[in-house]
Amino acid sequence: MKAFLFDLNGTMIHDMDYHTSAWQHILNTELGGNFSWEQVKPQMYGKNQEVLVRLFGPERFTAAEMDELAVRKEQRYQQEFRPHLALLPGLLEFLQQAHARGVRLAIGSAAIPFNIDFVLDGLNIRRYFSAIVSADDVTLSKPHPETFLKAAQLLGVAPTDCLVFEDVPKGAEAAQHAGMSTVILTTTHEPAEFAHLPNVLHFAPDFHDPFMQRLL
Repeated sequence: MKAFLFDLNGTMIHDMDYHTSAWQHILNTELGGNFSWEQVKPQMYGKNQEVLVRLFGPERFTAAEMDELAVRKEQRYQQEFRPHLALLPGLLEFLQQAHARGVRLAIGSAAIPFNIDFVLDGLNIRRYFSAIVSADDVTLSKPHPETFLKAAQLLGVAPTDCLVFEDVPKGAEAAQHAGMSTVILTTTHEPAEFAHLPNVLHFAPDFHDPFMQRLL
């Protein structure tokens, strides 16, 4: 493969429980909802505004209200997760080796730049990535392939020459629609949840998995 495209949350860092926790606070404490952990967790994909629409319907909030809630949610998430901010085991070495061997690297995430900057600058890894596609850069979120297709375009690499690293079924589905294979980090979902996706090459708990070295 000529390029590796990385989702961010749950793929590069193990933070999805913190996103779910922050959403539960916003949804239940601030908005008067009664959503269980099991109800919130499957909604952890796409833009924050899309999460609100899926849970409350399209008429509950104005666009401005959703934008404000989206920012508050991320502020709470960062506050809770900051003491635990770290790359998945083995990822730093994997990025260094891939970069040294000329593999093009990009991030394709539904996170807003506020969160992407939190990770890249907080962990000092921005220099490894030649392209970043955030929620603000696309019209259609995963499972639509726009995020990954745009990342490939920015890298100047054909979609078929890209390998995607993901952690959720909707992300793997977006990769499939883009014509890309994917490796799944099992931080968030079980392998059985990806059974319908033929583009999944491998499941790994982290980047120490021996399969990762075979990609370089």
